[in-house]
Order: sequence, then C-alpha cells, then structure tokens
Amino acid sequence: MNKADRFRKETLGRSLVTLAGLFIILLTLTIGAFLVYRGSATFFVDKHNIFEFLFSSDWEPAQQGSGGKVGAAIFLVGSIFISGLALLIALPFSIAAAVFMTEISPNFGNMLLQPAIEIFVGIPSVVYGWVGLTVLVPWIAKVFSLAYGYSVLAGAIVLAVMIFPTITSVSADAIRSVPSEYREAAYSLGSTRWQMIYKVILPTAAPGILTGVVLGLARAFGEALAVSMVIGKMQAFPTSVLSPTTNLTAEITADMGNTTTGSEWNNAIWSMALLLFIISFLFILLIRLIGKVGNKTK
Repeated sequence: MNKADRFRKETLGRSLVTLAGLFIILLTLTIGAFLVYRGSATFFVDKHNIFEFLFSSDWEPAQQGSGGKVGAAIFLVGSIFISGLALLIALPFSIAAAVFMTEISPNFGNMLLQPAIEIFVGIPSVVYGWVGLTVLVPWIAKVFSLAYGYSVLAGAIVLAVMIFPTITSVSADAIRSVPSEYREAAYSLGSTRWQMIYKVILPTAAPGILTGVVLGLARAFGEALAVSMVIGKMQAFPTSVLSPTTNLTAEITADMGNTTTGSEWNNAIWSMALLLFIISFLFILLIRLIGKVGNKTK
C-alpha cells in the first residue's frame, strides 16, 4: 500500500469517526431541546411554578385544559428513597466482588465470576421485574406478615441486583489500574494482604469506584419497568422500607399513554421526563468531576 492510499484510508476513517461523534452530539442536543420544549409547558403554558412542581405532593393534573395540581414531590422522593436504598444494598457486595476478582482470586474471578456478572448485564429488566413480582414480593409479605409485599424494599432489592454488575465492573477496572509498585511497596513495609487492600488499593482506586457508584445510581434512577412492577405504585410518601410508593419512571410509564397531547397532565409528565434528563446530566457532570479529581491525585 502506497502513501497516497494509506492517507486516503486514514482520512476516510477519521472523517467517519468525526461524523459519528458529531451525530451523537447533535442527537443529544436535539433530545435535550425537545424535552425542554415539551417539559417547560407546565410552567409557561399552564402557569405552574417550579417550587410547586418539586415540593408539592398534590398531584391532580387536569386531563383537559389547565387548572389542576402538578406536585411531583412524591415521585421524586420515591425515586431518591428507592435508589438510595438500592445503592446501600449493592455497594458492599460490589466492592467485595471487585476485590475478590482482582486481589484475592484473580484467576477464578476472570474465568467464572466476571462472565457471570456480565450475564447479569444482558438480562432484560422485565425479567428482573417478573422474578421480583412472583418471588420477592410474596416472600416479603410472608416474612414481614404483610397483606402485600409491594414496597420500597422490594424495589430496592430488584434495583440492587440490576446495578450490582455496573458498580462491580467499574470498581474492578479501577482496582486493576492501581500500579503494581503500590502493592510491592506496601508488602515491603510489612503490610498484610488485607492491610494492603484497605489502606493502599481501595484509597487509590476510590475515584474509579466512585465513578461506578454514580453510574449505578444513574441506572437506578432511570429504571422504570422492573421497579414499577414491585413497588405498588401508591401515590404516597414512603413511611418505611416496607410501605408501597411510586417514583418518577413508574408514573411516566403508567400515565404517558393515557394523556392527551397538550393537556396539563401530558405537560406534567413531560416535565418529569425533563427532570430525569436533568438528573442524568448532573450525574454525568459528577462523573467528570470525579475523573478530574482522580487524575490530579495520580
């Protein structure tokens, strides 16, 4: 291959990659602009204020015209409560699995545990929801002597299983990226393996582990179908982990097909979608910030 042919192929490849990148940027901006356009109608057309939307629990939007109430606080609190509990459940298991795969038994981890975790990623969310509905919900009802097992706890356990692979994989990659010199230095100073892990490896890999945590939390916030199948979808603030509630994604999934385009109810649903988009954007910014902090500490 002469220089001219190689130059043309390199130019073609670079151009295709650049066009693909520009397309993704354009698509993201288009989706964001569309959500802002549709989601802002609640405030500019139906004349509701942001404070009412975020902090009021009165949810009675009008199906025709306007004049109803669009307080989404219950859905927002439900999302925060369920996602936070799911993170608390998944995080210890994820870090333990990541440490086991990388530091305790890397051969077994690479041959069996890593492929098993990757299988979890490919399972459709409806399968998680169906297993939660048929197995977990009745089990919770039986163990805690409840009439129904639909609850925050059921949603959090299902979400914990779903975000476990994400946090584990990212955490394992972060631990593997720690230079081997750090391990050798710790051992040369007389550290045991466990001292080396929790005093050297985990602190050094902390920015990468935090990135996995944020990615898992973002996945938890955006999950709709599996959670909506097990939380009960009751429009009430959760009083405990055993009480049913609802969240943003469950309400959007349940109501979007039942509303009239342009109605106050439809506009309020779009506003919740915009809120989820903004939350996801904030998670991305947080990941970028963690990455910059991690690079400065290296």
